[in-house]
Amino acid sequence: MPATDPHLRLELLLAMAAMAAAAVSPNLFVAAQAGYAKLSDLAVYFLIPSLIVMALILGFSFIYRLHTLRRQILAGIIGGLLATVAMEVVRETGYHLGGMPGDLPKLLGVLLLDRFALGPSWLSNLAGWGYHFWNGAAFGIIFSIIFGRIAWWAGLLYAIVIALVFMISPAVVAMGVGRFGVDFGPGFAATVLAAHIAYGLVLGWYAHKRSSAPNIWGRVQLAMRGQHSGS
Repeated sequence: MPATDPHLRLELLLAMAAMAAAAVSPNLFVAAQAGYAKLSDLAVYFLIPSLIVMALILGFSFIYRLHTLRRQILAGIIGGLLATVAMEVVRETGYHLGGMPGDLPKLLGVLLLDRFALGPSWLSNLAGWGYHFWNGAAFGIIFSIIFGRIAWWAGLLYAIVIALVFMISPAVVAMGVGRFGVDFGPGFAATVLAAHIAYGLVLGWYAHKRSSAPNIWGRVQLAMRGQHSGS
């Protein structure tokens, strides 16, 4: 049954809200390392609410039968998680070969649970890995909604941009390795770039195979014309 105009506008609004909610998590570590607040506080005030918002958006997609949006978000989550697994295989290998100064997920867990003076624990490691994988899923959601079904190599370009932005961000500077890891050695940039290439290849492949939704511009056009984007 064709969707009405309010449903199309709602779908567009929820798609944009989903992107905004997904963008919260990856930026919190950067904000914490830039000195705005502790990651543990940012998690309480921003991360948890963003997760609730994402859950509500998925709930609304079921209630209002916005099947395309729901599949698009779920494709982003699944693709992002699979891509993060690929990224971690490369990153962990690089870390154990001396390409990085520390194990990032463990550092994230220490900061999330405010255990910097105490060091990591099994709970902080679990929190750090969970946060890290959610960041991968969040980037997948953003990619899925913006680009929809697109050529596999778009994921590669997307991930390279993420890697380059990360390597000039306050997060890297706070590690004491300098931008692009110049103070640590070429292994840092090589590890970060290779890990993100692995992420991008898997994400792009999954989006190309699984996504049939319109990109964000196509969704705007559909809402303006009052046509349904699919079921």
